[in-house]
Amino acid sequence: MQPGSVRRWSELDAERWLLSLENFGIELGLERIEALLAALGSPQRRGRIVHVVGSNGKSSVTRMIEAVLREHGFVVGAYLSPHFISFTERILIRGSPTDAVAFAAASESISAAVAQLEKAQPALGPVTQFEALTAIAFSEFERTEVEAAVIEAGLGGRLDATNVTDSAVQVCTGISLEHTALLGATIAAIAAEKLAVVRPGSTLVVAADLDPAALSVAVDRCEKQGARLVVAGLDAPAALSVGGQFQRANFALAAAGAHALLGSLDAAAVERAACGLVIPGRYEIVGSEPTTILDGAHNGAGVAALAASLAAESSAARTIGCLSVLDDKDAEAMLTVLGQCSNELIFTRASHPRALDPAVLAEINERLGGPPARVVQSPHEAFEQARAAAGADGLAFAAGSLYLIADLKRGADATGGSTL
Repeated sequence: MQPGSVRRWSELDAERWLLSLENFGIELGLERIEALLAALGSPQRRGRIVHVVGSNGKSSVTRMIEAVLREHGFVVGAYLSPHFISFTERILIRGSPTDAVAFAAASESISAAVAQLEKAQPALGPVTQFEALTAIAFSEFERTEVEAAVIEAGLGGRLDATNVTDSAVQVCTGISLEHTALLGATIAAIAAEKLAVVRPGSTLVVAADLDPAALSVAVDRCEKQGARLVVAGLDAPAALSVGGQFQRANFALAAAGAHALLGSLDAAAVERAACGLVIPGRYEIVGSEPTTILDGAHNGAGVAALAASLAAESSAARTIGCLSVLDDKDAEAMLTVLGQCSNELIFTRASHPRALDPAVLAEINERLGGPPARVVQSPHEAFEQARAAAGADGLAFAAGSLYLIADLKRGADATGGSTL
């Protein structure tokens, strides 16, 4: 470094700062993020926005819409969560994770704005990690002059930090009981929180199998907002490069969302998008002999979709599951479903402070009368044992928590990543 020069942040500096914000946890509300974005010149007001909400499939649908729009010639950005290895994975520009140098520079700039905001308006409270990442995403979209952005909501919708845009299209993947302490105890209540993102005169696109109680909320919300309601088809309009039967319905929803934004779709562009899809951690086939699958399913609806896809792998001689579950999830419901499609389960502990003791999972499995099971504390060792138990003509899968998938994607000796 030259004398008198200023050292700029590295990606590691950005990661350390973002991880430090985990101390503030999840704090729903829009005041802080609105104030922060206003200080940055309101970058969230630029470009056409598609806002994706729902309980399962948000990341897949977000990536799919991004791919369809990009294949139609647009400069597209996408905002996703969570990530597996690097925070840069959360922000896609032209289909690729944000450049590490650019991400570090944006993080440094946002951190300075955060410090000024917290000094000027201490009553707002500290900016959270998700709020900071949301600001970084919109800042990068502005810098790279994206023409359209696809935004995945974090938690809920009404008070989620992403609910700061005038989105032209909203896409709802599905509604199930989740985060009931924050979002409500019924499907209708959760739907009301998530569908609060629908803007006046916009278009809401919903999944074909949306719960009837949620669909009723969608109809009511659209009527109040003067918005158009579109129900997507059940099947993808093209062959997909990603596995999992549930992804066909996700792509049908994504194509409908892209159509709502563009007004029409080019069949060849849709085909290219479908054939080039990569969805990390969602029925991601990462090996053969045995077929090896990583899937972040972590609730009842997610594991049901996973189980249906595993059942379709009829050629597998043995199916072995490697599982870790967080303590706020319905482990019994998940094990009931996955136990029925597995010859053996191997329980482990993801590197997350709220990961259940695998011995507890083994006890639940035994009480349910599930398949033979064992406990292996190390995620990497557990997954290797699952592959060995499956045999060359079998199938091994890891599921139950996105944090387990993140552990398996990192090296065995790597330290844990984000816990939010």
